Amino acid sequence: MIRTQQEIIKQGYQALVDYLGVVDAIRFIQYFSPGQGDYTKERHQWLKHKSLEDILVEMKQHRESNLNQYEEIIE
Repeated sequence: MIRTQQEIIKQGYQALVDYLGVVDAIRFIQYFSPGQGDYTKERHQWLKHKSLEDILVEMKQHRESNLNQYEEIIE
């Protein structure tokens, strides 16, 4: 059966939740995705130069450009 990357990711998350429960699945994912930097400081730096309208336009553009980012086929 051929599945898209998005389907595999969804099934993987569901398997984690089914086996570990919601709270422990989130803890597991966070363990491997610690992030980096100081989000609050960085957010204040870029937000002070943008209007709310600018941010909304960028959010819409980002959403539209990422609709198919996980649609490649994995065999």
